[in-house]
Amino acid sequence: MRTPLLVRYGTTKDGARVKVADIYTVSEHGITRDKIDPEALKITDRLNQEGFEAYIVGGAVRDLLLGKRPKDFDIATNALPRKVRKIFRHSRIIGKRFRLVHVQYGKKILEVSTFRSGETGEDNNIYGTLEEDVKRRDFTCNALYYSPKEQYILDYVGGFSDIKKGKLRSLIPLSMIFQEDPARMVRAVKYAVSSGFNIPFPLKRRMKREAVLLERISPSRLTEELLKILQSGYSREMFISLLNYDLLKYFLPWVNERIKSKTGKALGEAFWSSLKVLDLSVQENKKELSKGRLLFFLFSPFIDIRKNDSAPEELVKEAFKKGKEILYPLTPPNADIEEGVRLLCKSKGIRLPRIPGKYKKKPSPESGHKRAV
Repeated sequence: MRTPLLVRYGTTKDGARVKVADIYTVSEHGITRDKIDPEALKITDRLNQEGFEAYIVGGAVRDLLLGKRPKDFDIATNALPRKVRKIFRHSRIIGKRFRLVHVQYGKKILEVSTFRSGETGEDNNIYGTLEEDVKRRDFTCNALYYSPKEQYILDYVGGFSDIKKGKLRSLIPLSMIFQEDPARMVRAVKYAVSSGFNIPFPLKRRMKREAVLLERISPSRLTEELLKILQSGYSREMFISLLNYDLLKYFLPWVNERIKSKTGKALGEAFWSSLKVLDLSVQENKKELSKGRLLFFLFSPFIDIRKNDSAPEELVKEAFKKGKEILYPLTPPNADIEEGVRLLCKSKGIRLPRIPGKYKKKPSPESGHKRAV
């Protein structure tokens, strides 16, 4: 790994000049503006015009360096949330634990966060500098800052080198990383599988020891992580890793119990096969699959639904109840679970009545009211 061409310097308390970050130019990292989401560019360019710093951060930079197309382009800035909200008309401030701004372009939402301070305490809405924000991130691979304006990457923690080496390295002491946020265990699995990173042994050991901490995470947040896994295109390998690290029993306890039981070999094989089909479907489709279709692949191996003397509506009701049991304690919207159940019925050749209003045709221009003359 060659030394970067540029370096950013800072000063110590006694005024001494010291290196604080490596700067990688476009000739070294290969990320040009045309690879950035157009709406993300609009946001960073506008913030720059208003006199603020603005960077593409986190997973987007990591994926671009790995030659992948990011699903999300998150932005970090030194502009305070209220200022960001004022600059972008179609935006709103969200969050209590830490305030963020969601900027909306049509159906697309981009997340803009203000640099966080290194201070800790009950109030997480203490804003700071870019240098402080870096230290609040979980792994080095997520701590790179890409400037669309200058087309360089700022690297304060050696993340560029770690990505090139395929190394997952924590920025937070092992004793604290999962105590602060147990969901990092799930994310570590996701990064390792989707990006081909190696999880160091001490981090693996810590994950197994502290898997029970996942019980602290709210069902809604775990549900969000589940949907990301199912939409990743690597769900089969991710679930295998969750199982191996003893994380699945706190994530999807019903599924964990069934596929680990002595009589669950066939169920397990059906489950892995279903996830493999899902991953191929995700990888082949340019558009994201609906949440209901994702859940269909997850719970269909475990729901034995077949034609019988029961009314179709009763079959749906029983399958829906079973789907809720399989997913507990996760809480996807009921509408998504029902969509998954209906897809399951369809795959078994069971005809269901249409949902009122769902398939209503839009009126043609000719059928509309005539203009008054």
